[in-house]
Amino acid sequence: MTVAMAVDGRAARRPPLVFLTVAYVLAVLLIGPNIPTPLYPTYRREFHFSALTITLIYATYAGSLIPSLLVFGPLSDAVGRRRVLLISSAFAVAGAVLLASAQATGWLFAGRVLQGIGIGAGSGAATAALRESEPHDDHTRAATTSTAAMVGGSAVGPLLAGILVQYAPDPRVLSYVVYLVLLAVGGVAMWRWNEPIPQGSWTPRRPRIPAEMRGLFATAGATAFLVWAVTALFLALIPSFMASEVHTSNAAVAGMVVTLMLGASAVVQLRGRGLSTLRAQISGLLIMVVGLIALNVAGSVGSIVPLLVAALAAGTGQGLAFLGAAKDVNLNAPPTRLGEVMSSFYVVVYAGVGVPIIAVGLLATSVDLFTAVRYFSVVVGLGCLLVALALRARARGQARGPAVS
Repeated sequence: MTVAMAVDGRAARRPPLVFLTVAYVLAVLLIGPNIPTPLYPTYRREFHFSALTITLIYATYAGSLIPSLLVFGPLSDAVGRRRVLLISSAFAVAGAVLLASAQATGWLFAGRVLQGIGIGAGSGAATAALRESEPHDDHTRAATTSTAAMVGGSAVGPLLAGILVQYAPDPRVLSYVVYLVLLAVGGVAMWRWNEPIPQGSWTPRRPRIPAEMRGLFATAGATAFLVWAVTALFLALIPSFMASEVHTSNAAVAGMVVTLMLGASAVVQLRGRGLSTLRAQISGLLIMVVGLIALNVAGSVGSIVPLLVAALAAGTGQGLAFLGAAKDVNLNAPPTRLGEVMSSFYVVVYAGVGVPIIAVGLLATSVDLFTAVRYFSVVVGLGCLLVALALRARARGQARGPAVS
């Protein structure tokens, strides 16, 4: 009892400003990688590349992000979250500057590499920092805030850029100028954060998932992989899909469709804290299947109405499923290995962001975009149903024994 009281006392003295600062920084970091979504048609016209190149540019971000996660996640356990978040912000600034001043396709690839390194460095460190700085030691609130900040920040990027592309001068530069200002605010706040330096050492190593949570990690990782694959489809190809199948090239509308998806996800995550991790994942995966069906209806009839339904359903499904998966991992990871475990989880997330969308781009070189999206929907939809069945079996097993979620 004495130990519990001491822990509660320490939690009560945690300044809420640190928690809010980390949440802000995580949300702002995720704005940048999603600014290009409404800009891809502009880049495509100026630099004369194909839909496959769009998917490769998009996936380059995930390709550089994954090794960054593996390096910086364990590093933040040893040197502190603040230092790693400052490094992350520096890479995000460099990537934004390259993308704003791009003169050729190669500049876009280079900018996306730097963005990936920045987000890879920041994701695991920020998630761990939120858990450690939550004022009342509420790990559930910390996990929910982390996922909502990530998805909410991702939602702002396409909306911001879409409006600027449609209505403002020089949107390719202005979008990133706004982003850099937001990053600067976060950088100043982090600079004033006096974080205790951990007494630990760091050497590069292959991340390992603790044996007691490997089954849990497998199902949570599969859930996250699938729902972020659909998110990547929206972020990379919805503007092109709308132009070819729904017959609108309005960048603001394209940005709003993507923002509707990600905004629905963020709202659901904030409102769904009370759901068990398994129920959230199962419900989210099933709703995601509905979203994929609606997306294909939109392509078949050439109407924006089912596309909006698809965005809303996919966002709701993504929010529930990702909330449940991330919370499942976050709450069960050993505190001394939290950065390592969460970084490993985000490796799976960003593999889902990068790998399937490249397959769609490759397929679109031999068939039309709508057919490629149909094949993607069938494969991912079946995956969602299979993982939902596995989670249901796990829930039944827990009902017969001690529940952990």
